[in-house]
Amino acid sequence: MRAHDGDHLVVEGTKVGSGRREGEVLETHGPDGGPPFLVRWSDGAQCLVYPGTDAHVVPEPPAAD
Repeated sequence: MRAHDGDHLVVEGTKVGSGRREGEVLETHGPDGGPPFLVRWSDGAQCLVYPGTDAHVVPEPPAAD
């Protein structure tokens, strides 16, 4: 999995009652944009994340000129 600063990390809930979690990738710490990622979640919390198979990256849309 690869990401760039500004992309979004989405972690799908894998159990009944657990919701989806979304956050902005602030930094990538692995080689070539690999994990771990420093993520700011939608609730404001920040942490280093090693995404699992239930996660995917949504690229940041290109800036409008």
